[in-house]
Amino acid sequence: MSRYGRADWAGGDPAHTMDPLLVYPNPPPPELAQCLDLDGWTWKSVADLDAAMSEEPGKGWSGAIVVADTDPEGAFALCRRLRKVEMPLQPLLLLVSGGQLPDLELRDDLFDDFCLTPIKPAELQARIEHLFYRTGRGTRPELVEYGPLALNLETYQAAVDGEPLDLTYMEYELLKFLAAHPGKVFTRETLLSRVWGYDYYGGARTVDVHIRRLRAKLGEEHAGLIHTVRSVGYRFGQSRWGVQTPEPAR
Repeated sequence: MSRYGRADWAGGDPAHTMDPLLVYPNPPPPELAQCLDLDGWTWKSVADLDAAMSEEPGKGWSGAIVVADTDPEGAFALCRRLRKVEMPLQPLLLLVSGGQLPDLELRDDLFDDFCLTPIKPAELQARIEHLFYRTGRGTRPELVEYGPLALNLETYQAAVDGEPLDLTYMEYELLKFLAAHPGKVFTRETLLSRVWGYDYYGGARTVDVHIRRLRAKLGEEHAGLIHTVRSVGYRFGQSRWGVQTPEPAR
């Protein structure tokens, strides 16, 4: 497993600049932890209110995500107490099952928004961003996104349709460069100089090998994101302006 695979998706990204999110319960569902890590949110999971209070950062929690589908009473009790402390915790996102929807109307004072389980990564990301931008408390990590592909430039992680990709360092760098220039055709020589560096002495076959590996890891459904331009090089995604001439090596 490379440093960008599933094995590293636990515990949050300490390099993120925002204050951590409180996440309940401890441990959180693996799919929630993976989504938060991919999107670059700093977080810490707690088992109960006592842990939430004793482990609170100096500047306070930036918000909370409470999973209520497996232990609704415990989750709602935590939400109720978080709302009653001296500085009520906001924003608070609740994760619930479809069967819990009828009960939410009576508890709408306990949360700011909700998201249904099982988690859909794109929806969860949108809900969190909406809440934290609205309150001005969160900062979005720097991402490169194209269709189903997302690359987090802070955590060096990549995913397709919310599923993490197990990439080596150079595979990530090549994919990042291509995805940052959708529709543009690059020769193999240009990719060697721009991704590997001017002092790299490998041949054009290095690029072909890495492209082949990237396509395999993107999977059959998404391998076509990287197009071969015959006798020229490679293009990522579709061009908005029709046929593109290749960028010369520099």
